[in-house]
Amino acid sequence: MTPARSRLLPLGVLALAGALTVSGCAQTPAESAPKASAATEVEVEHAQGTTEVPVNPENVITFDMASLDTLDSLGVTVAGLPQENVPEYLSEYAGEEYLNAGTLFEPDYEAVNAAEPDLIIVANRSAAAAEELSKIAPTIDLSLDWENYLPSFRANVETLSEIFEKQDEAAKALDEIDSKLAKARELATDAGTGLILMTNAGEITAYGSGSRFGWLHDELGLATAIDDVEAATHGDPVSAEFILEANPDWLFVIDRDAAVGESGSTARQVLDNEVIAGTTAWQNDQVLYLDSVPFYVVMSGLSAVHQMLDQVTDGLK
Repeated sequence: MTPARSRLLPLGVLALAGALTVSGCAQTPAESAPKASAATEVEVEHAQGTTEVPVNPENVITFDMASLDTLDSLGVTVAGLPQENVPEYLSEYAGEEYLNAGTLFEPDYEAVNAAEPDLIIVANRSAAAAEELSKIAPTIDLSLDWENYLPSFRANVETLSEIFEKQDEAAKALDEIDSKLAKARELATDAGTGLILMTNAGEITAYGSGSRFGWLHDELGLATAIDDVEAATHGDPVSAEFILEANPDWLFVIDRDAAVGESGSTARQVLDNEVIAGTTAWQNDQVLYLDSVPFYVVMSGLSAVHQMLDQVTDGLK
């Protein structure tokens, strides 16, 4: 995905020239050419095509927590969003002053239409609703490409920064992330092998390269404990015995139940058994329980990526 491209609207130059000719008025050098106008629309290339959207739209509804995160970091507020499971660090957007636009998977089309938005943003979880939402207002799909996580994340940030004229702020934030990436890569490449796990309702699934969490391998250089994990959205179901056989140096664990507010066994409880206790990771106290909010709920966004890199870096030190 490439960043948005600016486009100028017609300036009415021919009409102005015609009026001057009829009136017979002489033009001074300063009057001979109209001043350049700022762009009023940008052409956005996104996951589902190209869409023209207004610059600095005032009434924005997002069905993407990562975009909410990035816009908030850039000092841009939105008018509406799905208010279920809003991350604690973005909790202000759960307030009554913001439109509850439905859920991440099922928009409240009537409420969205009544809000008369200037721009609607969807992503991985809400992408299927883009066509219907585009009948209400310009809609862009900022879905992440898991196999190209960081370039995809960066392109989304740059697209939003161009729409809202926050390029300087975005560039500074991305430079800070690049610095953190360098530190994380240095630690990850020397850490040995790693296995990414997610617990959900007492079950365990594994993730590898190219998956939604695979950027830990693909972008940070963390060696994989196994190479044949299916890159599925909810992972490849595995047993404790499988984990012991893979015997990673590090375990990176995400608790889905904690992410979505469901009760049940915690990730620590699920993994606390004699079989997994036999792994090198467990014996060396190298089991890193990741914050499921940025990793699972938000997935990217300027603040979330900062948080994730900090967790990985602090854990590997």
